[in-house]
Amino acid sequence: MDSLPELTESSNSENTGITDSSTTNNTLAAASSSSSASAPSSRYENQKRRDWNTFGQYLMNHRPPLSLSRCSGAHVLEFLRYLDQFGKTKVHTPICPFYGLPNPPAPCPCPLRQAWGSLDALIGRLRAAFEENGGQPEVNPFGARAVRLYLREVRDLQSKARGVSYEKKKRKRSRQQFPPGQLPPPGASQ
Repeated sequence: MDSLPELTESSNSENTGITDSSTTNNTLAAASSSSSASAPSSRYENQKRRDWNTFGQYLMNHRPPLSLSRCSGAHVLEFLRYLDQFGKTKVHTPICPFYGLPNPPAPCPCPLRQAWGSLDALIGRLRAAFEENGGQPEVNPFGARAVRLYLREVRDLQSKARGVSYEKKKRKRSRQQFPPGQLPPPGASQ
């Protein structure tokens, strides 16, 4: 995957402000080597770079090959569905006897898929990487409405299949006890 060309901003590009040329690769390589010498990359940055390279490789292997400037939300969805084959999360189908059970008592033939949380985090990293590599936020395919709807659909499907909801947990507020007759100070919530 290291043979993937870097994607950078170009002043003469049309829609997304991105081109993939070997001349800018040298500039990027020099810039990244000087910045990486001063501060080590974080785990997040390393993962984001690997995800970006994987997506670039996917585009190059796509038939016909796709340039990033022609990539749309539909291509991102195709990529996410492709990744499902490498998933490790058992997602029960509605006809499975264990559908809706958080801890099934026996194995079943239901498919393994990518977990919703993994896909959500992946899209977040790719969305950031797209803009860091010269893409304009308005045309970011990772932020497309179709991608957001797909992630919501995957979340809901996996939630129902496991019998566990992904609802945001409400923060518990601690109630302060005041002696009878004493009021809380002004502005204090109870």
